[in-house]
Amino acid sequence: MPLFLFVVLPLLMQSFPVAPVIVTTTRPRVEVQENSDAVLSCEFKTENDQNPRIEWKKKDKDVSFVYFDGTFTGPFAGRAQIDGATVTLRKVTLKDAGEYRCEVSAHLDAIMLGETNVTLKVLVPPHIPSCDIPTSALTGSRVELRCRDQHSIPPAVYTWYKDRRPLVPPRQANANYTVNQHTGVLTFLRVTRADTGLYHCEAKNGVGQPKSCVGKQMDIDDLNVPAVVIGIVAACLAMLVCAVGVCYALRQGYFSRHRGRPHAGYGPPSQDDFKHTQSFML
Repeated sequence: MPLFLFVVLPLLMQSFPVAPVIVTTTRPRVEVQENSDAVLSCEFKTENDQNPRIEWKKKDKDVSFVYFDGTFTGPFAGRAQIDGATVTLRKVTLKDAGEYRCEVSAHLDAIMLGETNVTLKVLVPPHIPSCDIPTSALTGSRVELRCRDQHSIPPAVYTWYKDRRPLVPPRQANANYTVNQHTGVLTFLRVTRADTGLYHCEAKNGVGQPKSCVGKQMDIDDLNVPAVVIGIVAACLAMLVCAVGVCYALRQGYFSRHRGRPHAGYGPPSQDDFKHTQSFML
């Protein structure tokens, strides 16, 4: 009889396979805007256990509990709720972004543990970008205008405007300027007076409304060649006058260490004074 059971039981187990705990999610990747709600889906099926233990964990540098023993923990307490095994986070922030794991433990089942992962990405709309726009430049010089928003997620793309008209990236190879929509840099290779105008930059990333910096006037001035020549000539004349003055002073001896006769009372002692001193000592 025991030998019969030893042969029959494996066959029975193959006829009735053991069903593991099945844990799935309908949205393995969730993207929501900052300060909105995020739903982290988790669904499960068990073999026998109708009241399994449900836990949520967040994987950062370390693994921390989100939902444990029927209670939300840490920063999730008071701003999250659970329905079955699906969790809803209220007013998410950038700190909530990351990878979450839903674990279901059914102790009455043969295979007791199942899990699934959900990645949460928090999107941030553009902020007002910082713009670096020079107020003036000389014709023929190279000029760069910079625009940057360091907070938007995903990273913003930038559009420059001159007098409220967009400056699109030029298609001509010999164009006067270039625009990098990803770095926000507008470069004029050689500015002309035609580039004078009111400039501003707009940042957008598909999340929320685009944001722009305050417009700023940039003036392009011609190089005043006569004034530059006059300045150079004046500098040369000043240097010549200084050189002549130094030469005259040297010839007149103004830079000599001793001028004229020695001052009375400060000359070297005479030979007679030296003899009197010796006689006195003897």
